[in-house]
Amino acid sequence: MKCTVLCTGSLKEKYWKDAEAEYAKRMKRFGGWNVIELPEVFLPDKPSQKEIENALRKEGEAILKKLPPQAWPIALCVEGKPCSSEQLAQLVERIPREGKSEIALIIGSSHGLAPEVKAACALRLSISPMTFPHQMMRVLLAEQFYRAHKINAKESYHK
Repeated sequence: MKCTVLCTGSLKEKYWKDAEAEYAKRMKRFGGWNVIELPEVFLPDKPSQKEIENALRKEGEAILKKLPPQAWPIALCVEGKPCSSEQLAQLVERIPREGKSEIALIIGSSHGLAPEVKAACALRLSISPMTFPHQMMRVLLAEQFYRAHKINAKESYHK
């Protein structure tokens, strides 16, 4: 199943780009790993709550415009539901039975996601209660979705 990542901001360091590229290469046999990078709305060093809300709204509008219509959208957020690798594999296996041909993973900016984006998603997912840099999150997601596909294919990578 194809996975599309919609994210605010881009990978900057070569090591993150290389790591994500490795998993993108591995994911080709399972449907692919596609990334759509959207611009982050820049804020001052100490933004007001109103400035943050406006930035999230603008970023959210851009995300929703790019959301593939055939995708099952998943918002990555701290208040999301955690799951094991096996549970993620079960989810990946279930989504096509619900008539969707793609998974859309949505990563917001450092201030999160607009409420409208979260509301448009079928699932709110938390990778961990810990906080990670957004660049690292892309690599973690790529690895976890590759792992889920390997579990479903009953291949040995998982253990």
